[in-house]
Amino acid sequence: MSPKHVVFKKVSRDKSVAVYMAKRDFVDHSDFVDPVDGVIVIDPVQLKGKKVYVMLSCTFRYGRQDMDVMGVAFRRDLFIVTRQVYPELQDKEKLTHTRIQQKLLHKLGDNAYPFFFEFPDNLPCSVSLQPGPNDVGKKCAVEFEVKAFCGENQDEKIDKQSSVRLTIRKIQFSPENTEVAPFADMTFEFLMSEKPLHVKLTLPKETFYHGEPVKANVEITNSSSRNIKDISLSVEQVTNVVLYSNDKYVKSVAKEETEDSVPSGTTLKKEYTLYPLLAYNKDRRGIALDGRLKHEDTNLASSSIVKQEVLKEVQGMLISYKVVLKMIASGTVGSSEVSVEVPFKLMNPKSEPGKDLKCLTSPP
Repeated sequence: MSPKHVVFKKVSRDKSVAVYMAKRDFVDHSDFVDPVDGVIVIDPVQLKGKKVYVMLSCTFRYGRQDMDVMGVAFRRDLFIVTRQVYPELQDKEKLTHTRIQQKLLHKLGDNAYPFFFEFPDNLPCSVSLQPGPNDVGKKCAVEFEVKAFCGENQDEKIDKQSSVRLTIRKIQFSPENTEVAPFADMTFEFLMSEKPLHVKLTLPKETFYHGEPVKANVEITNSSSRNIKDISLSVEQVTNVVLYSNDKYVKSVAKEETEDSVPSGTTLKKEYTLYPLLAYNKDRRGIALDGRLKHEDTNLASSSIVKQEVLKEVQGMLISYKVVLKMIASGTVGSSEVSVEVPFKLMNPKSEPGKDLKCLTSPP
């Protein structure tokens, strides 16, 4: 094997089983998802005649692991599939699907056995809600896991000493950028004002990448009798928890408050820049993040792209973003808030072949 190729390895405490995988990020390409493949190495002496199984699971957790209210656990298995690896039910050659499996089998010897899973097309991507500094226990998250274990059958209670759990991620890259630049064009009329206020908010493109500044163009034509002040822009992250309820969390992940004003009878044309970065939201409870492996850095959660035929309830959490422009229109009869918003996507760019997903978390 090439010395440059990273292989992830995890061994059970009693050394009976070990999992080898060439990657832990699996990409949803919209029309298909990268299959999950790897190799299990067994120790026949430690197994003592037991069988070896490997399980792929997707779990939505919305409460601590030790919480149980009236018999209702705060977690739901969205997908579980279990396969017997040893003794093998087919010839190894028929079970080997990828070149990396072939290389691992050749390197690891006769006690190595391949496994292979295909994702159904209706599963969500890995995502979690950031806990607060004082929160304990498991966080609200959609998580994927590969588990290898031994036993007389796959339904018996799993012994932690002879099992291996490896967290993986299902991720999604940005589709090709469309030529359409999203915008909102609105007219506001006020009491005691003969002419209106016209506001236009435009983004240069529909999809921005994590770590990239979001530039917003604002055009305000104030023909009304009111004065416009306290102009502010923000990037709002909207998290819809759709599995067990319709909870919605709206969090501002980037904001710019200005002293710009547009007196009656004047206009304003200006470009504002916002930085929706995890670096500015590190300790904020409830911010949605892309799934992370152990305590590695990640980024703000990517926008959810759901196929039309897929039930949204199965997705666990749906993430969207919008730029919101707010201002105060003040006059002799009082003041009122005016707001305009434009949706956009925040995602990772499609990675180059052979390169891992790079998480951008540092400000410019």
